[in-house]
Amino acid sequence: MKLKHTFAALRYPNYRLWFLGQLISLFGSWMQMTAQSFLVFELTRSPAFLGYTSFAFGVPSWLFMLYGGVVADRVKRRTLLMIAQSCMMLFAFIMASLTFAGVVQPWHIILIVFCLGTANAFDAPARQAFVFELVGREDITNAVALNSTLFNLSAVIGPALAGVIYTVLGPAWCFMLNGVSFVAVLTALMLMRLPRQTAPVRKQSALSSLREGIRYVVGDNIIFPLMCIVSLTSLFGLSLVTLMPAWAVTVLGGDATTNGLLQSARGTGAVVGALLIAVLGHAAFRGKMLTAGSLAFPLFLFVFALTRWLPLSLVFMVGAGVALVLVMNLANALLQSLVEDGMRGRVMSIYTLTHFGLMPLGGLLAGALAEITNEPLTVVINSVICLIASLLMCIYVPRIRKLR
Repeated sequence: MKLKHTFAALRYPNYRLWFLGQLISLFGSWMQMTAQSFLVFELTRSPAFLGYTSFAFGVPSWLFMLYGGVVADRVKRRTLLMIAQSCMMLFAFIMASLTFAGVVQPWHIILIVFCLGTANAFDAPARQAFVFELVGREDITNAVALNSTLFNLSAVIGPALAGVIYTVLGPAWCFMLNGVSFVAVLTALMLMRLPRQTAPVRKQSALSSLREGIRYVVGDNIIFPLMCIVSLTSLFGLSLVTLMPAWAVTVLGGDATTNGLLQSARGTGAVVGALLIAVLGHAAFRGKMLTAGSLAFPLFLFVFALTRWLPLSLVFMVGAGVALVLVMNLANALLQSLVEDGMRGRVMSIYTLTHFGLMPLGGLLAGALAEITNEPLTVVINSVICLIASLLMCIYVPRIRKLR
């Protein structure tokens, strides 16, 4: 594959602005998420409370994200993104202020996480659909893959940096730096020169538009199975990230730095997987790659659960990261390629709901199960469930493997 195909989307000026702004902002976001989780565990020493925090982020997704997709199909997506990103910046500064003052409590974190989840419910569908405005149709798959690379590259550096800053300077600086990082993406959005677009004709109510989007997804014999794969992976696999702070301390005997290394190892694998998608984006076997990832991901989680040596744990986390991104981002790219333009915001809101909504629910269940049993047994149980679901999908929905 030619190098120019790997980075094809970067030839668009608007996408370059988006890429740079998101690169800086996502570093900060991962720093906050990593520090936030470890701070909760330090304050409570409870795996279940980690699940409560994850659950608080997911509740707004269930309440607002589908409506957020309707809004993304009806208003200028750049405006919607700037409002949502500004709100997230404000919440980061509030978290930093409470932590600097030494008054932060677990309920403060849950409340702020709920507010962040609300902003994300409107930001995520618009962000997914907005990429289509930045590149040509022929490069949309490459743009989705580069977005994934960007997200996961920040997942490598952000958590590791957060672990060091948390240990040396304290969690408040992680939150403060995240707040400052939003300036980059807001500046990038303001500098973009987007073509003038005609406002969509609103012949339906918001509720009717929402129902139309759901019917469109459920009635499509390719889009619906893809959504099911994403849902199952989020609920039983990706949700186990919630347990990483407890795993770092109770299973591996580490600290905030260990937690950051585990998160970064998963991110490293995800970067490798995302670059693989970018390189092979024009290949005719994306369905087979997605299927392979759906089977490999729970297997890596299973062997990770049996490991007690940090270097080997990091290796298995890298493998899980590669497999995970093959599932989530190939599903994203295929959906973006298959969906009709007029349904894009609504379909992507359903996609992001399965990710941001089901992952916290799975995190709540995983945290509660770990509280009753222990973290390793929880990962074993969830990985087995995820593997069985993937095998059933392979057997009963073979059309997924044939997607090109």
